[in-house]
Amino acid sequence: MYKENPKTKGSGIVCAIPQTGKCPTKCADCFFQSGRSYLEPLEDNLPNVPEEVHNHQIVRVNDGNDSNVKRGYVLITTKRFPLKFYNTSFNTDLDLYESPVVLTINPGSMTDINFHKVDPIPKNLMFVRFRVNMWNLWLLKEAVNYYAKREVPIVLTFMAYYDEFSIPTMFKGNYIFRERTINSYYAITTESWRRVSRFWEGTEYDKWIYTCGKIEGEEGTTLCRFCGNCVREYHVTMERMI
Repeated sequence: MYKENPKTKGSGIVCAIPQTGKCPTKCADCFFQSGRSYLEPLEDNLPNVPEEVHNHQIVRVNDGNDSNVKRGYVLITTKRFPLKFYNTSFNTDLDLYESPVVLTINPGSMTDINFHKVDPIPKNLMFVRFRVNMWNLWLLKEAVNYYAKREVPIVLTFMAYYDEFSIPTMFKGNYIFRERTINSYYAITTESWRRVSRFWEGTEYDKWIYTCGKIEGEEGTTLCRFCGNCVREYHVTMERMI
């Protein structure tokens, strides 16, 4: 039976994972394979694909796993959905997706040291997603410089950690243990989120930069219904692809 992602509930987005098993990218602190996913136990609840969707709903393909894993099967399984976008952390052949695609540019072991530099930019690149923590801000600035110059939206996803010891000692003050959707862990404070968000205020890059969720931290929420980034950029990308 299909299980709805509590994060996207009421947002106009529904989620689909056509594959079974865990994601081979193995990003540290990924909720999907940490044992804390809303689909646990994974072996009982995957694949997780809705039987039908309402005409206005957009299908987010691979809120867990990666759309490049068994890509042919993923495309065939989701072909029946008229409105959809794909999530991947693989930066090759993005134009082979017939719909918009979101690319995580610093997945797995790249998180704090490097990011994918897509060139040329395909028309169906909906936005790039950067995994942010307080000790990779130098890399974030490089990524913003690269993609904003090319007029590609950048969505900042602030990392949360289940293990306090994953956070370097000098940055512990930027995190607070709190509930975030359905799990509790060490996540960015609103004050630290605001500090990062102000980096580009008043600059030419400001209009290309968004954060995942409506105000991060203890004063905000990460629920999709209060955000709207994916819905907005989906339609913008579809217009561009015509």
